[in-house]
Amino acid sequence: MDLDTITTVLRPRRLDELPAGGTGDPWRAGDAWLAGGTWLFSEPQPGLDRLIDLSALGWPAAEISEAGLQLSATGTIAALDRLVLPKDWIAAPLVGQCCRALLGSFKIWNRASVGGNLCLALPAGPMIALTAALDGICVLHRPGGAERRLPVTDFVLGPQRTALEPGEILRCIDLPAAALRRRTAFRRIALSPGGRSGALVIGTRAREGGCALTVTAATPRPVRLPFPDLPTAAALQEAIAAAIPAGGWYDDVHGAPDWRRHVTGLLAEEIRVELAR
Repeated sequence: MDLDTITTVLRPRRLDELPAGGTGDPWRAGDAWLAGGTWLFSEPQPGLDRLIDLSALGWPAAEISEAGLQLSATGTIAALDRLVLPKDWIAAPLVGQCCRALLGSFKIWNRASVGGNLCLALPAGPMIALTAALDGICVLHRPGGAERRLPVTDFVLGPQRTALEPGEILRCIDLPAAALRRRTAFRRIALSPGGRSGALVIGTRAREGGCALTVTAATPRPVRLPFPDLPTAAALQEAIAAAIPAGGWYDDVHGAPDWRRHVTGLLAEEIRVELAR
């Protein structure tokens, strides 16, 4: 879709050329970051008149180190799915599972960005699920050049609401190597085979016994439940009920709250059984 309210497109090549940076113009009302643009160009944006195109910054899609995996905010879903990870990172299959939870054509996969999926902050965003389950830390570039870091679970505040402040940009997401060495279990359900996720539940378990359950799509924001060891079936359901009260389930055309609560409980128990093997 053409955005006929846009009058200016900026293409900064360095971080200090971003709005509110060292040499960039000030951030103002009507500005928007442009990465993949798959949502931005999907509907009218009458409140926007200037786009800041991040493609010229040239950030690598991903960087692998002893510390873990760093995902660039501008890296595409397709590039992430093609990534070859170290053999001892046994959580690697989770990457492909979450990529495929983004239902779209190859055109979308090759344009949609990892950071855009997080910043759009839709409950069903699979990159939110992936990074929250693997202890992801969002690295935010602030106006003036400073940085701040937030866990993904604190970055996403609700449907299309994030902790970004005016002029801030999501630079990358850091996934620690320890999280990538955990066993994982993935479950997803939708009202139709090609439908948006109604509940997406991920379990992780470390060799030492600690585990966690991450619930997305069924809730307005990601919910992560850590356990010192694998819980019993009853303890797991009690933890879910305590963390997500009756009014805490998401409600839209892709699933009613009572259905989401019910299927999340079922999927969580399947994951507990799988991780117990």
